[in-house]
Parts: sequence; structure tokens; C-alpha cells
Amino acid sequence: MGPKVGIVGYRGYSGAELVRILERHRHVQPVLLEHREDHGHTSAIRHAKGPVRLACDPETVRAEGLVLVFLATPAEVSMELAPAMLRAGARVVDLSGAFRFRNPETYTAWYNEPHTQPGLLAEAVYGLPEYFRERIPGARLLANPGCYPTAANLAIRPLVEAGVVDRAAGIVCDAKSGISGAGRRPSLKTSFCEVTENFSAYSIFKHRHVPEVLQISGLEEGEFSFTAQLLPLYRGILETIYFRAVGLTSAEQLLGIYEKRYAGEPFIRLYNPGHMPDLRGVARTNFCDIGVALDAKTGRAMVVSAIDNLVKGAAGQAVQNMNLMLGRPETEGLL
Repeated sequence: MGPKVGIVGYRGYSGAELVRILERHRHVQPVLLEHREDHGHTSAIRHAKGPVRLACDPETVRAEGLVLVFLATPAEVSMELAPAMLRAGARVVDLSGAFRFRNPETYTAWYNEPHTQPGLLAEAVYGLPEYFRERIPGARLLANPGCYPTAANLAIRPLVEAGVVDRAAGIVCDAKSGISGAGRRPSLKTSFCEVTENFSAYSIFKHRHVPEVLQISGLEEGEFSFTAQLLPLYRGILETIYFRAVGLTSAEQLLGIYEKRYAGEPFIRLYNPGHMPDLRGVARTNFCDIGVALDAKTGRAMVVSAIDNLVKGAAGQAVQNMNLMLGRPETEGLL
């Protein structure tokens, strides 16, 4: 059956997606670890089958021999649990924003709360496999990327690396997400009556995913404009990225940058010029779909990046990272 891996926060949307993926993974055994909000809940289905449920504590992790624990928890809970899981001998894949930044000041500035485990930031590996694959297998603590930054960085970083962006003109990222990206915790903003037949922008200029895009893409804050918007849908992210191109004369040239950078990448799909990805094409998959357009006369360029926020934007990418950490084929359980 393979090694045991734990899931904390399995009742949340990302955690439930982890359970779904790991139950069909042939080489690991998922174990549900009951933390504060999970504790005491029983299944609504009589005689329900599924992964075993155990207490979320270091003694259980050690006794059960869990080799890895997923934390599908809020950042403050991840900061509480990660040190204990590491001390118990398990490696940690954290799906929150707790360990994504290089210094605690960035976290405090954008999350408006102090970082309680700054000593772990130096060793945390950022888990975007397309860029940090060499570091992931040896990681003890892995910071799974955010959903918006995954779609943005996979589209933007190749452009910055290739030097084809007029950085003085900046990059605009118009990002739209399904409501599950806000998490399961109830709020007026994400209630049915507020969301249905509606479309709204939020966190203008202060979205906490902005510094994550800047850190990985290489852009400065003044070069990047990001707007997050809520779609009346359950899942999916589609980002339309606008910039002024330098040294490009055709969409084929622009597409060639991505073909070169992502050659052999199992979860990047590129669209031919004249075609664009959509949310239906990536739903319940670990793919990031990318399409491009270029107006050679004016230099206006556009890239569309689409992912499922719960899969490539959260649980699927976490399993992709787990596979790399455990020496398994990267696509296992995901294709």
C-alpha cells in the first residue's frame, strides 16, 4: 500500500480535494488527522468507508509512521502545527501562505499579523515544480504555492526571463476565481445571495498573493497591477495578463518562449495562436493551460492562464510535490 501520509483540514475544500486525489493514488495511504474543527464530527453516511481517522498530535504521527503531513489549514494553524509535525519525523506540505515568503516582514505586511515561526522560513522550499523541481525532493518543509500566483507566475516568469516585457509600461493581471478559493469558512461576502448573478472585485492593491507573484516572477511592485475578482462559480481561475511586448513580431514568437521554457512539462498545455483556454478545459485537472495573442503593430500582448484553483492551485500541486518528495513519478495520481 505504500507509506502513510496525513491530511489536516480534510473538511475544507482543498483538504477534501486532497482526500479525493490521494484515495486513488496507488502508492500512499491517506490518514485523516482530526484537528480542532474536525474533532468530534462523524460521517453523515451510515457505515461510510474511507481513510482512517486519527488524532492530530505528534505522538500519533510518530506511532503511525507518517512520512508526510499535508496542512490544509489557515496560516496561523499551519504555524502552530508544522514545527510539531517536523519534530515527530514527518515532512510537511503546507497549503497555506505561512511559509511562502523569504522573510517574516513580508508576511506581516501583507497578512496583517506577526509570523510566529520565522526560523522555518529559511528552510521552506517553494513548491512550484516547473521552477524549483531540483529543490523539492530534499525538502523537509514545502510551501505549496497559492492559486492566483500559480496561474500568474507560470504565465509571467517566462516573459520576464526572456526580456520581452516593457517593464516601464508594467504588467496588468486581471484574475477571476470561483468562490471555493475563499475557503469553507462562512462569510457574508461569499454567501449564495451575495455571489449568485453577481461579479465583484476585491482587495484592490492589497491582495495577499501579490508579493508571492513578485517574489517568483522577478517583478517590482510598481510594475505589477493585480485585480482579483469573484465569479459565481464553484471552482477555477482564469487570468488575463496584459503587457507591452519588446522585440516580438508575432504570436508564434511569443508562444515559442513558452514552448522552449515548458518543453517536457507534464502539466503545462499550450494553445495554438487564435485559441484561448477556458475554465471548463482545466476543471478537476492539474493542468495549467496557456494561450497567447500579440498585435505586432502596437506591441500589445496578452496571455491567458487557466487552472483549477483546487487542483493545480492547491491539492493537485501538493500531490505533485509529494510525489517528487517521495521519489515517485511526478504525475502519479494526477493523470
